[in-house]
Amino acid sequence: MSCIRKRPKRTKSEEVIYQEQCRKVAQENGKRLGLEGDADLQFLLSGGELTKVKSNSWKKARFYKLQEDCKTMWHESKKTFKSTQTFSIDDIDSVRQGRQSEGLRKYTDAAVEDRCFSIIFKGRKKNLDLMASNVEEAKRWVTGLEKIIHNLRSLNHQQKSEHWIFNCMRKADKNADNKMTIKELKHFLRQINIEVDDTYAAMLFKKCDKSNSGTLEGTEIKEFYDLLTCREEIEVIYGKYAQTDSQMSDRDLLNFLLNEQRESVSLEQAQKLISKYELDETAKQKKRMTKDGFLMYLHHEDGAIFNPAHKGVYQDMTQPLSHYFISSSHNTYLLEDQLKGPSSTEAYIKALMKGCRCVELDCWDGPNGEPVIYHGYTLTSKVLFKDVIKAIKEYAFKTSEYPVILSLENHCTLEQQKLMAQHMTTILGSALLTHPLGDQMPTNFPGPEELKGRFLVKGKRLNKLDAAFNNNSMVEVDSVSEEDEAADSKENGQKAKAKIKLAKELSDLVIYCKSVHFSGFEHARDNQAFYEMSSFKESKAMNLAETSATAYIHHNMDKLSRTYPAGSRTDSSNYNPVPLWNAGCQIVALNFQTPGKEMDLYQGRFLPNAQSGYILKPEFQRDPASQFDPVNLSKGSWLQKKTMHLMVISAQQLPKINKEKAKSIVDPLVRVEIYGVPADNSSKETGYIENNGFNPMWNETFQFTVHVPQLAMVRFVVEDYDTASQNDLVGHYTLPFTSIQNGYRHIPLLTKNGDVIPSAGLFVHIMILDAQ
Repeated sequence: MSCIRKRPKRTKSEEVIYQEQCRKVAQENGKRLGLEGDADLQFLLSGGELTKVKSNSWKKARFYKLQEDCKTMWHESKKTFKSTQTFSIDDIDSVRQGRQSEGLRKYTDAAVEDRCFSIIFKGRKKNLDLMASNVEEAKRWVTGLEKIIHNLRSLNHQQKSEHWIFNCMRKADKNADNKMTIKELKHFLRQINIEVDDTYAAMLFKKCDKSNSGTLEGTEIKEFYDLLTCREEIEVIYGKYAQTDSQMSDRDLLNFLLNEQRESVSLEQAQKLISKYELDETAKQKKRMTKDGFLMYLHHEDGAIFNPAHKGVYQDMTQPLSHYFISSSHNTYLLEDQLKGPSSTEAYIKALMKGCRCVELDCWDGPNGEPVIYHGYTLTSKVLFKDVIKAIKEYAFKTSEYPVILSLENHCTLEQQKLMAQHMTTILGSALLTHPLGDQMPTNFPGPEELKGRFLVKGKRLNKLDAAFNNNSMVEVDSVSEEDEAADSKENGQKAKAKIKLAKELSDLVIYCKSVHFSGFEHARDNQAFYEMSSFKESKAMNLAETSATAYIHHNMDKLSRTYPAGSRTDSSNYNPVPLWNAGCQIVALNFQTPGKEMDLYQGRFLPNAQSGYILKPEFQRDPASQFDPVNLSKGSWLQKKTMHLMVISAQQLPKINKEKAKSIVDPLVRVEIYGVPADNSSKETGYIENNGFNPMWNETFQFTVHVPQLAMVRFVVEDYDTASQNDLVGHYTLPFTSIQNGYRHIPLLTKNGDVIPSAGLFVHIMILDAQ
């Protein structure tokens, strides 16, 4: 229900009643969010005028307010046919106070710094740059929005579910009389993604209409809600183990944890779970878990598929950098494609906030002597090098404290190279590594732990690293880009890169990541120092991974390898990173701005270890005695054959895909995919359920054999089945095979862009056993 939507004209008394109902709805939602009577919430609900900034000439006053669902922002629009627009609070990534966006820095004066703020959206949606009439008002908008974002994200699963269903009910209540007719009930069911026939709707309605009034109200609506949200599958599981006065005692719960979840836990740990998740104080005192408490447990991290022990930093972070997979981005400056897409500091911020630890800076001579970053010989826009370094400095260590590699693609003349070095030195300060650690020439990389909070520069260097302890003058060298990359550019009709001079000031900043041409594994073994690294274009890297995997793995034990997408991928699409991880490549660079299966696998790989951007490679990819070959498997420590028995049981509250069509309902199916060594690649899917995205149930069982679990990834995909065209993605989730928990588990679902879908999830049963 919304006070803003156009309605038939009301009389004065009707309007008063209606506004009072709106106030009550807002109050109820505020209470659900833990913000009852909160002054900042009231400020947002009242709304106010803000100046929307789009360019030097486009700065217009617009009225903004939070709707009474406490989840949707409304604002007026002067677009043809559209006088109002809305966006969901769930779509907001963050709110930044001040002139922190490129648009505000470019189109507003420094004098209005304290009046400005930006709403940053998830995915590719453009920032909303706004200016309040005074400093106090700007602070209130930012504080209010941050508070409501935080509280919405802090709701537990049950609260999110109730909040969503409650507001769907309000929207279905067309005449806002707090009663529900059978017509409104059917409209509500469509809103929550269920299509039912008239007979079933009438049966549901009759069952709840105890007063035979022809409408549902008060306790009848509550009964309807309970009927709707009843989870049969949970009732069965709970009933099996609730052996103490129809409730689970601490011993009953322990029995469940040992037998079903296959967890090595004690009675004391079972009691801790009761204390953590049980809402009923009487049950809690008796050390019992009610059905509601059990459901709460299943929906939180202890009951999730992802092992909570892998959530924090749990790996050894003291090994050499070459022993880790490192989250790495290609063409980091791009928000879209690499032909005409915009370059932006925002792209670096988004990548860094996702845990990316290696970013690319494609540097060219810019006007007024200032170097710029963009995709050379294309129509992509340009962004100042110094602005990018400032953004990197501010956001580099917000998600992860481990080192960030600045991968330079240097096409600049000497003067602008010197300025690049100056900008990095002055902006990054002591965080920039300008000398090897220790006072002696190193023979191996330091570890991520030693390099916490530091920036490493990757690029060409005029001399060996030993010179960092001496003094050397400038000499002429080849193009700063790897020769492979130059060849890749030529393939795509781009200008061949000429020989250029390299400024000593820039050269001296390259310490542990000196770029050199790759001339074969034997040559690298005999001539390359540990800090000399090569970049491989996609086709060459894939070929080496397939034909010379063992040699590639040994090369990557003490040297870094960077791989990048082919230049022919003008749409900035991505390659499958898994075969290159199988070959031990550390810096497998993908286009972070391009969603899809490849980025799903990438985010899944770096999900454990606190999303720090560093994942320790398996021991058999670090041991010089290892003869592991992912393509031609032989016996070895890597062969730890497992059988995964998986039952896809049900899904909950899947989002509508086609929101424009009121009657569009999801026909969901689930596909489970395994990615790893070639012998482990597999995919199986359920049938589809017609017209039910709210609580579909499959109860379908699959079996997978995994030979090298340490390299395997598991991806769950929910799609909307379509007979006539390609299925639409509903949600997905990817995690390493070794991070999966056994037993009854809930799986969160992510959007195409990798954001969590509130309330939605899959429910499965998993049993991983040693294969015979």
